[in-house]
Amino acid sequence: MTYTETVEWMFQQLPMYQQVGNKAYRVDLHNITSLVKQLGEPHKHFKSIHVAGTNGKGSVSHMLASVLQEAGYKVGLYTSPHLKDFRERIKINGEMISEAAVMQFIASNKAFFEKESLSFFEMTVGMAFNYFSEENVDIAVIEVGLGGRLDSTNIISPELSVITNIGFDHVNILGNTLPKIAAEKGGIIKENTPVVIGEYQEETFPVFKRLAESKNAPFYLAEDFRGRSYTSDLKGQYQKWNIRTVSMALDVLKDLGWELREEAAEKGLKNVIFNTGLRGRWEVLQEDPRVICDTAHNKEGLVYAMKQLQEEKFEDLHLVIGVVNDKDLTSVLPIFPKSAKYYFSRPNVPRGLAAEELQKTAAENGIFGKVFSSVTEAYEAALQEASAKDVVYVGGSTFTVAEII
Repeated sequence: MTYTETVEWMFQQLPMYQQVGNKAYRVDLHNITSLVKQLGEPHKHFKSIHVAGTNGKGSVSHMLASVLQEAGYKVGLYTSPHLKDFRERIKINGEMISEAAVMQFIASNKAFFEKESLSFFEMTVGMAFNYFSEENVDIAVIEVGLGGRLDSTNIISPELSVITNIGFDHVNILGNTLPKIAAEKGGIIKENTPVVIGEYQEETFPVFKRLAESKNAPFYLAEDFRGRSYTSDLKGQYQKWNIRTVSMALDVLKDLGWELREEAAEKGLKNVIFNTGLRGRWEVLQEDPRVICDTAHNKEGLVYAMKQLQEEKFEDLHLVIGVVNDKDLTSVLPIFPKSAKYYFSRPNVPRGLAAEELQKTAAENGIFGKVFSSVTEAYEAALQEASAKDVVYVGGSTFTVAEII
């Protein structure tokens, strides 16, 4: 198979959560355990940092990888989902895994995948671990895909665990209360392994503290960090919490013996995009009109995004919005400004919500706009209608952003 055929086979033959939703979610770690055994336990051949959370885990993962790169380490980075190319999920020092490596891994293990009915995510995690092992990385930053306790990444024994924050997302899988969700994400806390909690939340803090104490895991709260304040090339206002989380994590890593000079932290945080290729986090695509895209897609993330958007200078505001069908619109829509002009569309994934349905529910919340047959069409209409002094915002889903960058 060619590279394109290989990736299509992965997407179509085996379930992928981002595409099909809940039916792709596994309820145990049996499959990934079987896979890494088949591969020779590659996850045991490199050191790692494990990052979970509702919002910010992607940014934190990329920030940590960037700082470690600036410190001179060979750094693996595993994140999800991707925006344009599957290979974005697996990088070493900012370089994506090669097409040849993807093809070879699938071809070598295809019979096993089919026999064991492995999911898209399980295959991808196995590919990342195998690649990092073969390439002898010094350390890999591993982002949790969904939840934590039952996530396929949760077979590693990391140097450090990081949990950014807890919000209401994937409640039909992780639980419908913050403590329940915290318990799932807190499942990455390991015996005698330090854990950094990114944000203090009254409902979740006791859950994490109890889990850490039961595992004898040193426990750190990011807001207790008292060191130097850093800035980043990631410009979303919400990144200040992520920077603080990373700063505390770096302090813990130093205590563990990792060589991380202040210069590496400063340069790493200022060059996240250059070092890692991260995109879609309050990214300005053009000026006149100013176009901003952001992957915030749940209540907690959108609160910050909409607040920052309202602080922009503009004559008119245009929002190109598309969401997936498991989104709780009753909690999300009230966050959006009612005075803006809206362009509704459906992200091009199986679980994308029909634009007509989004328009109808939005209208019930006092938000009005036009329906378009695709994200691209909606985006082009917004650009055509916007004047040089306007602002165009694209978001609501990672998939919506992916279609226009």
